[in-house]
Amino acid sequence: MRVGVLTGGGDCPGLNAVIRGIVRKGVQEYGYDFVGFRDGWRGPLEGDTVPLDIPAVRGILPRGGTILGSSRTNPLGAEDGIRRIKDNLAKQEVGALIAIGGEDTLGVAARLSGEYGIPCVGVPKTIDNDLSATDYTFGFDTAVNIATEAIDRLHTTAESHMRVLVVEVMGRHAGWIALHSGLAGGANAILIPEQRFDLDQVCAWVESRFKIRYAPIVVVAEGAMPRDGDLVLKDGSQDSFGHVRLSGIGEWLAKEIESRTGKEARTTVLGHVQRGGTPSAFDRWLATRFGLHAIEAVRDGDFGAMVALRGTDIVRVPIADATTKLKTVDPALYAEAGVFFG
Repeated sequence: MRVGVLTGGGDCPGLNAVIRGIVRKGVQEYGYDFVGFRDGWRGPLEGDTVPLDIPAVRGILPRGGTILGSSRTNPLGAEDGIRRIKDNLAKQEVGALIAIGGEDTLGVAARLSGEYGIPCVGVPKTIDNDLSATDYTFGFDTAVNIATEAIDRLHTTAESHMRVLVVEVMGRHAGWIALHSGLAGGANAILIPEQRFDLDQVCAWVESRFKIRYAPIVVVAEGAMPRDGDLVLKDGSQDSFGHVRLSGIGEWLAKEIESRTGKEARTTVLGHVQRGGTPSAFDRWLATRFGLHAIEAVRDGDFGAMVALRGTDIVRVPIADATTKLKTVDPALYAEAGVFFG
């Protein structure tokens, strides 16, 4: 059998480890051939491929990003998208397709497998950790470590100048990165999309820190919203899946804190730094295991399934279970962190 592999959506530390696990086990144990599709769903849509064999995956375990490239292409919105994908898979003699991605990429895989008979297996990927049906997604641990290190560094400069530092991290709909990095980094306020925040309360937390001669750190997810406001957008543009570009909540928050408290405030936007660089040991471990189990699912003909982490076990679940509903921060979990606010 020839198996196709693609990586879609935002890049993520650990993608190359998945590809390596798939190819090594698929070639060595099952005798499969592989072809990589470039730039997410654009690859099978346009027939853009790259050779994928054991020499191609040597040395890629510690590399960030993806050797296959990625994009946010939505083939379901393209003219004759389904027919073009089927034709290109047939032309490449691909008998199964492994899609590595987040909510949008896997949503396409679920429909292609369930409605159009294209044999797909899913591998969950997102630094936001917001996919249901899996305890963790690879990339999340690396992003949290990067954000935590940044917060640690910002504490020293904040204390030197006795100013407020607002750290904006990724998290469109879910505040997992903000919660984990904020708690690990000793933030004095953590603002997440799941809980609209009271600006007066945030300012009160800030002022309480200054009273005891400590400079406050506020961690805010990009999708967080004030109680009486809306999302802060970079512009009105949307990607092919209908997502608007988020940016600016950190800068807006810093200006509001400064004007209301009279304390100098600065913003650090971590942005794509959280996606880049070498993956953590945990993400390499998880991504590799996902790859090994994904090719097993192909071998078993278990199409329409996604590999997932449950405890320390890798299991299979329907792809739809991971894409129907996002995994968001439980209010009780967020309340635990509230002990350290202010």
